[in-house]
Amino acid sequence: MMEVAMVQAVFMEVLCWNRARVNFLSNFLVALLKVKTVNLVEIATAFSGKAKKDSKYRRIKRFFQSFPIDAYTLAGLITPLLPMGEARWVLVMDRTNWKLGTATINILLLGIAHQGIAFPILWTLLSKAGNSNTAERIDLMNRFLRCFGVEKIDFFTADREFIGKEWFSYLLEKSIAFRIRIRANMLISNARGILVPAHTLFRDLGVGQYKILPGKRKVRGIRLYVIGLLLPDGQYLILVTDKNPQTALEDYAQRWDIETLFGALKSRGFRFEETHMTHPERISKLIALMTIALCWAHHTGQWLHERQPIEIKTHGRKAISLFRYGLDHLREMLLNINENYQEFKEMVNLLRTYLTGYPPSLAQKTKDRRDAQYIVKQVEDTMKYPMAA
Repeated sequence: MMEVAMVQAVFMEVLCWNRARVNFLSNFLVALLKVKTVNLVEIATAFSGKAKKDSKYRRIKRFFQSFPIDAYTLAGLITPLLPMGEARWVLVMDRTNWKLGTATINILLLGIAHQGIAFPILWTLLSKAGNSNTAERIDLMNRFLRCFGVEKIDFFTADREFIGKEWFSYLLEKSIAFRIRIRANMLISNARGILVPAHTLFRDLGVGQYKILPGKRKVRGIRLYVIGLLLPDGQYLILVTDKNPQTALEDYAQRWDIETLFGALKSRGFRFEETHMTHPERISKLIALMTIALCWAHHTGQWLHERQPIEIKTHGRKAISLFRYGLDHLREMLLNINENYQEFKEMVNLLRTYLTGYPPSLAQKTKDRRDAQYIVKQVEDTMKYPMAA
């Protein structure tokens, strides 16, 4: 139980909750890191305390069903944990979905790409299967703008689902720079202004070659720069952007960070698909808890990498992600806490530093609580599904 007590002491500094609520949050995070699954039965087995497993399981279910927790406070915890500092953010949007019996879990998520992984910042549960529509994307982006403002955005990137005249017009109207992939057969204007399938303008490319079409071209009635690359499998990667076409391909590569995120939430991390939840409000709460754990694991991995660098493979990429490096380290310490008490305490102090902005010896609880309340106010009205029952 000492590991939970250490984490609880950190959250007591930044949350204006009663001790029981903070204890639950701390207990859940520690258990999640131990078992690496969101399956509540497994979480219950790792919950500390003298109660029987069935009682712990019921306590966890009550939290997701009816625990009176302030949604915006929990969401606000995520903001100081983001590792980008003062830099402008690269936003990436995508969906992840799966079936649970007859129910479809379909999540539209907006993340911040950084160091090979995206960090969830806002999300919404779609009440349907299949692609998002323009209204749903605009709603999600408007919530971001209300919370953080357009000045925080460096650029936005997304895949072929996120296209359309209304969507392109919205991004331009809001002064959001973008690099978005379009379908190879989408009609765009050629040099004479005639609409042709996009891929026909790049037939002269060899594998690995790319070309920026001269000037802006009409794409769904919007004039944009168009860039094409021939991939090794013979497919064309065709991008549209409103500015800086020279960097569009390099910028678009950061879109893959959200795929790494989904892997971290699922098979490579917390096995999200093992949840039996289908209610949007409960899943939204679960994403918030996973995001806190994800950020802590990433910061731990970064801390470790600075002291014991991750091996670089022959293809030039790290042998393991910072997230997985940190997650494995936290899990190893928690599963052997008696031998690793001091080292785990150091990782808890790392978490404290990010949450409060102060190292442990300088933490000022009164100021920390004011800062936390300010963050709560920032994210007000941005969560699609409130977490309080």
